[in-house]
Amino acid sequence: MISTPLNQHTEGLIGKHQLSLMKPSATILNVGRGPIIDQEALVQALQNKCIRAAALDVTYPEPLPRDHPLLRLSNVIITPNIGSQTVRTRRKMAQLMIDNILIGVKGQPLKAEFKC
Repeated sequence: MISTPLNQHTEGLIGKHQLSLMKPSATILNVGRGPIIDQEALVQALQNKCIRAAALDVTYPEPLPRDHPLLRLSNVIITPNIGSQTVRTRRKMAQLMIDNILIGVKGQPLKAEFKC
């Protein structure tokens, strides 16, 4: 299971070599970021049965083009970046949004402000 953030050290972290080290019974699961896995290498590994399957909550690009090879493989499950969609997580996200709206209207610093 891959759940690492994407940065200069993790882009392409899983490539042909890493996939070749996996057991043929392995399933790779990515809920981190799409570019962490070299998707061309992944397609080859799946087609050649080097690994059993892939479950991807993230891809690159998102969404994949309709003719992308991953979409034609029967041993791949792709979900539309919904790995965090549990009732508990969505409630916490909704509460944070409400809190930030109320704080923002008062002109105060937000609880969770994204800064570049």
